[in-house]
Parts: sequence; structure tokens; C-alpha cells
Amino acid sequence: DVQLQAFGGGLVQPGGSLRLSCAASGFAFDEYAIGWARQAPGKEREGVSCISKSSSGRKFYRDSVEGRFTISRDDAKNMVYLQMNNLEPEDTAVYYCAAADPRSHYGCYGPPARLGGYSHWGQGTQVTVSS
Repeated sequence: DVQLQAFGGGLVQPGGSLRLSCAASGFAFDEYAIGWARQAPGKEREGVSCISKSSSGRKFYRDSVEGRFTISRDDAKNMVYLQMNNLEPEDTAVYYCAAADPRSHYGCYGPPARLGGYSHWGQGTQVTVSS
């Protein structure tokens, strides 16, 4: 049974930091690209970052988070992390992690749009940036 669970969200002041975690199970984690997307109230979902399988070594970010967010993975623990620094109120959203089936055409090949082709999604975690 494929499962993804994002956690680590919370309330933080502008300029603060959070680390989101994504725990995965039920599939060959090390073969899958993993992405983070977010959705703010009244807005469409947008891709935030993605990371390819470790042997490919690719990481990409949307422009607005480049230099502030860092994605990483630990295949031994089936975990992906999103370190978010210098948070801004515009980063407020529910954050989701998702996995791309390696048998599909989708993966991590550039800055993520919406992760529309990612086949497995977890429940999100709320990030609120406010003073």
C-alpha cells in the first residue's frame, strides 16, 4: 500500500525556518523522483521543488524559493526533506509531497510546475508564515 505523509509544518514568523519531512512506504522509494507542491487558499497548486532518484542527482526549485529552500532525501530511511529558510508570508500554504512512478514520463527534469504527473500523493501539512 503506497503511502506518503508530510509533516513538520507550523506557524513561523517572517524570516524564520521550518523543515518539512515526507515519510514514504509501500514502494521502491529509491527509484522514484519526489516532489513538494503547495496550495494556498484560493490559489492553484504549484510545484515547489523536486529531487530525482539519488543516482541521477537532480534537484530543482521554483524561482520564488530558489536560494531559500533546500530539498534532500535519505533513501535508507525512505524520507525526503524540505528545509525552508527566510520564510515569507507568501510561502503560507498547505504543503504536499508526491512521488513520480519511474515507469511514467514524469520525474524531476526541471523546475516543477504543478507535479501533475506525479502518481502518489500524501496528505499535506500546513505552513503559516505570519507575525
